[in-house]
Amino acid sequence: MPIVTIQMMEGRSEDQKRNIIEQVTATLAEASDSPVEAIRIILQEVPSTNWGKAGKMAKDLQR
Repeated sequence: MPIVTIQMMEGRSEDQKRNIIEQVTATLAEASDSPVEAIRIILQEVPSTNWGKAGKMAKDLQR
């Protein structure tokens, strides 16, 4: 059973997350010749205060 964990900054809509899950599942099913029923996707949303980029807190970099 393939399991994919995706860590991303919080803020995406439910529709965007649904689309990510659908597309990652379809791509992995094709690439691994696995049935979609066997694939698990875990989305971990991280607050921008817990995410750093280039030595800065992501929250401070957002425009």
